[in-house]
Amino acid sequence: MQKLRKNNKAAIELSIGTIVVVVLAMSMLILGLVLVKNIMTGSINNVDQINEKVKGEINKLFVEDKTVVLYLKNGEAQIKQGGSWGIAFGIKNLETGTTQGSSFTYDVEVSDSKIEDKCGITKEDAELWITTGKSDEFQIAPGKTQTGIVRFNIPTEAPLCTIRFHMNVQKDAKAYQTEIFDITTIA
Repeated sequence: MQKLRKNNKAAIELSIGTIVVVVLAMSMLILGLVLVKNIMTGSINNVDQINEKVKGEINKLFVEDKTVVLYLKNGEAQIKQGGSWGIAFGIKNLETGTTQGSSFTYDVEVSDSKIEDKCGITKEDAELWITTGKSDEFQIAPGKTQTGIVRFNIPTEAPLCTIRFHMNVQKDAKAYQTEIFDITTIA
């Protein structure tokens, strides 16, 4: 009888120990999930705030008759070999008197005719540095602004030089505005 009580007591102690371990494990899992959720929510909010601030800065660059702006200090981006950079831009539809949006397109390309002499690469090779946002098309309502980013990835073997690019914007297939900027590769 005593042996049976010892076995029952040991079984109860084992069961209680198992329950305590399971409860602690569940508590740690829940705390971990809450922590991950808070970190992710904070990160998403920070990215959204940064995007809104960049859009705000782009909108500040527009003056009355300006239709296209680049968010780029002195019209130049200095990018390290092997590095990447994004050039933010905004296009504003100055049309009034209608509620109908207009179709806008843009294309970014090299406009440096002496690129081979200066830098030793072809126009086509330099345009391959543009990884995202080389061209696009969208509708913009009258008085509204569309923002975007042109991303550049500079190869590690890129020459150290300055290359002029331009962004040609068209509205309803007619020239709207051209913006010029420079990409300078640095070591």
